[in-house]
Amino acid sequence: MTTPSGKGRTAARDDIERAHLVDPTDRTWSIARASVSPDLTELARRFWMPVWDVPEGLDSVQRVLQYPVCLLVVSDSYARFYGVVSGLSHTMLTGRGWAVGLMLQPAAGHLLTGEPVRRMTDRFVDVATLPTLDGSSVTREVRVAMGTDPHSPDAQARAREVVEDALRPLLPVDDEGRFVNAIVEHVESSPELLRVDDLCARFDIGERTLQRLLHKRIGLGPKWLIRRRRLQEAADRLRDTDAELAGIAVDLGYADQAHFTRDFRTVTGLTPGEFAARFR
Repeated sequence: MTTPSGKGRTAARDDIERAHLVDPTDRTWSIARASVSPDLTELARRFWMPVWDVPEGLDSVQRVLQYPVCLLVVSDSYARFYGVVSGLSHTMLTGRGWAVGLMLQPAAGHLLTGEPVRRMTDRFVDVATLPTLDGSSVTREVRVAMGTDPHSPDAQARAREVVEDALRPLLPVDDEGRFVNAIVEHVESSPELLRVDDLCARFDIGERTLQRLLHKRIGLGPKWLIRRRRLQEAADRLRDTDAELAGIAVDLGYADQAHFTRDFRTVTGLTPGEFAARFR
């Protein structure tokens, strides 16, 4: 199933990509999303496929509070494997272009690199350097599939098939990988979870063991994981025209609105009020 979205949408909130700090006035790009095949759900989450046409002399900066997962991205000009960005991720769009991106599961980064994923934090490498993937072939075949019409659903489907076929040899996901998937899913789906020791109790694991596990599989620790989920939820809720900053701060477990404002601004560069004003 593929769902197009972008700046042409005026009514619906971008609930799937709460991590994307969109500028609602930027209409230079559109994006299609698609789920992965059922047999790959323990390895990957979903595809996103942006296509952009930025007028000469302008640029479009995409700011993202990345999920705690690695990314595989093939475009018309580069092909990269990204580790998790601990702060705010920036991508500059210029001219015309497209990309086929795959959001992986927490388990996948280690399987693709063969190394602790902490070595990839805030870094990217060319997919051709990955030891478990024929990155050059994937890049070439994706670019052929996208051809001259990157908006085409058929072209996008062919490109997704190329990427999925390349990942299937990594199956089955190992037990440790499935365990990490479950931990991250619990954090992302539990807004009431505010403390690392509560997470440890939920999975009957010591904090130091959890720390080592997360650094190996996603590259960052449990405190970062909980904080990132809070900031993503804040960005999502701030898009409501009736959002109240004090109420959001309380709901997300901040001591007061000032702490919430400082945390949000430190990572995004905007105060919560400035970000909310974009949607009013």
